[in-house]
Amino acid sequence: AHALLRFVREGVTRIEHPHVVAPSGWAAADDRVLIAMDLVGGGTLAGLVGDYGPLPSRYVLTLVDQVLAGLEAVHAQRIVHRDIKPGNLLLEATGLEQPRVRIGDFGLAHQAGEVRITQVDQIIGTPGYIAPEQYDGAEPDPQFDLFSVGVVALHLLQGEDLDAAGLARAFDGDGTPLAAPEQVPDPWWQVLSALLHPDPRQRPPSAAQARAALAAIAPRLPQPDSDSPIEVFDQLPPLPDGFGPTGPITTHTAPPVAPTPQPTTPTSQLRRRTPAPITPLPEPAPPVAPTPQPAAPTMQLRRRAPAPSASRPGSVPAPAPLTAAATTPPRMPDAGAVHRPAGVPSGTRLLAVLGLLLIGLGIWAWLA
Repeated sequence: AHALLRFVREGVTRIEHPHVVAPSGWAAADDRVLIAMDLVGGGTLAGLVGDYGPLPSRYVLTLVDQVLAGLEAVHAQRIVHRDIKPGNLLLEATGLEQPRVRIGDFGLAHQAGEVRITQVDQIIGTPGYIAPEQYDGAEPDPQFDLFSVGVVALHLLQGEDLDAAGLARAFDGDGTPLAAPEQVPDPWWQVLSALLHPDPRQRPPSAAQARAALAAIAPRLPQPDSDSPIEVFDQLPPLPDGFGPTGPITTHTAPPVAPTPQPTTPTSQLRRRTPAPITPLPEPAPPVAPTPQPAAPTMQLRRRAPAPSASRPGSVPAPAPLTAAATTPPRMPDAGAVHRPAGVPSGTRLLAVLGLLLIGLGIWAWLA
């Protein structure tokens, strides 16, 4: 029950800051509870030290300054994180560019005014990063987080886990810090000795003043070695099936939207032609008897009577010339005949004339 309540408390934490990864929401169904937050893929400071060992002092100053900036926003909402450690400080995958750290895991965070879940004799935090007063059951205070930041900075500079309690005991009875540990520049130790002081009243009063102390020692730190660049690469495995960069891939398709009618140009419509009414064929007329045609004109050959003439003695009178008389009975005009202009013989008349001429020539040759 306590763990679930802490989970819910973390889920309702709302802190908008570039160096904080606070939950954006939470949900629960039966025995399953989840928290939604930003996806940060560059690993943690613990993994960075594991890959590169001790980090350059200027590089550490950048990381610690960003952690303190995030704690300013957290403490402004009267929230104490109570679990600042390298494993809860996440990194964006920035490659060889300037690193960007974000504070995560608010499962042990406590906001002023809330009812405490833990008993008086319980210690909340990760051993090795807990302030000395937490062992005495002190009320949650932002000084808890500032002490933890000092331990984290020393871990990044030395590349190994430290004993926060042993660091606190290393101070003399009057609170004077010892000499700077190995691999820690003197400017850095001036800030760390204040953050790691066993008396919380001797520590910087706020995260903002601790950042000011870091800005003061920045010009005195050695420049980073360009031959040993530090790369923060993406360490997240591929997303599981059914998930994309923006979250779960939904299979529900949006309902189809009716298309907006668009004006169209007039189009010609093809129509089937209406069939014409069928007119019934007329009944066949009864057969008509052929009209008798007049017989073709007959040629009658007559001997021409000799013309009176003076005959000479002893001469034989010449036979009278024959003339062809064609008697053609009058023709009745045909009702269906086509009117022809006068003076133009039809085909039949032309043949008749030619026939008469040939007959005349034949007779003339016979008589000659």
